[in-house]
Amino acid sequence: MPLGISQKAGNIAPSATLAMDAKAKAMKAAGENVIGLAAGEPDFDTPETVRDAMKEALDLGMTRYSPVPGTLELRKAIIEKFKRDNGLTYTPDQIIVSNGAKHSLYNVFFALLDEGDEVIIPSPCWVSYPEIVRMVGGVPVFVPSGEREGFIPTPAALEAAVSPRTKAFILTSPNNPNGCVWPRAALETLADLAVRHNFYVVADEIYEMLIYGTEKHVSIASLGDEILARTIVINGVSKTYAMTGFRIGYAAGPREVIAAMTNAQSQATSGPNTPAQHAALRALIMPQDCVETMRRSFEERRDAIVKGVNAIPGLSCLKPDGAFYVMMNVTRLLGKRCGERKIEDCAAFADALLSEVKVVTVPGNAFMAEGYCRLSYATSMDNIQEGLRRIEAFVKTLV
Repeated sequence: MPLGISQKAGNIAPSATLAMDAKAKAMKAAGENVIGLAAGEPDFDTPETVRDAMKEALDLGMTRYSPVPGTLELRKAIIEKFKRDNGLTYTPDQIIVSNGAKHSLYNVFFALLDEGDEVIIPSPCWVSYPEIVRMVGGVPVFVPSGEREGFIPTPAALEAAVSPRTKAFILTSPNNPNGCVWPRAALETLADLAVRHNFYVVADEIYEMLIYGTEKHVSIASLGDEILARTIVINGVSKTYAMTGFRIGYAAGPREVIAAMTNAQSQATSGPNTPAQHAALRALIMPQDCVETMRRSFEERRDAIVKGVNAIPGLSCLKPDGAFYVMMNVTRLLGKRCGERKIEDCAAFADALLSEVKVVTVPGNAFMAEGYCRLSYATSMDNIQEGLRRIEAFVKTLV
């Protein structure tokens, strides 16, 4: 048999968001004046209390294996968080802590899917959802929606996507990449669909604390016992507490699903980082003032970037209600030229923007959204203003 990698490994696409962020960091390291509007991580310092807890964990000798689903203390804190913030009641055997929310997502689809099972994914969607589904033998089924629908699929479109092979639906609210927040009525429609057709909802709520204006986060699992029994909630500490590098995510759901995820995790990674779990515990139980401080700053940045994009002729964007992303519509500029280069699609636009004015974005085709580029406002107001200035200057050069 010839040497080489497996077909399933060869079919996995690399993360476009991480690739663009890595490119920006490499250019900065080389001394180039780059404005990065691609990274999906808060630019705030991790709260001092959390950093102190990490040091404390080492001093207390918390350097050994933890239980596979996470320490009991952290799982109890997660239970209290769900009760306080979402009106949900769980027991410790319904909680698993993993190596980041992305790992939680991999675990849940490994536990749920057999070969050929279908997972409905509204698009635009986060780059990793379809790849994770494919990695474990599932089939992603996309339900497109656009600006006209506020990036939320219509009930008719959702109903049409269901088939006898539908096993799960991925719900992301607030959403990456478009920042939409699903209103209660839309969640009730989805919950009714899941109960009638008997499929799971995997609710990625990692951005739940980053909501602006009058919108409120509603966890779909809180809408009744029948949908609760079919929902696995995914969350973590990365976005809320600026703890991306700690790699602590968690899931809550039916006991049999959590047990299967725990078995898989026991063989793949064992329990997550023990000192980081102690730090995550501190984050969940400490006063939450820092979360509101970050949320207010993100709201100010959102307002600035939305106003700036919509002031540039040829560009536009909706005002997102959550997360820290804007989908910049570049369709009116496609077909124009930058020197000898023709801007044929959003990837060409993003590439030209980077090479000409050193602004890093993520092309929308990474999210199944041709005609858009995703901008992250998880960066300073100075960077946002300078980035907008450069984008405007770039657009003026197109003919």
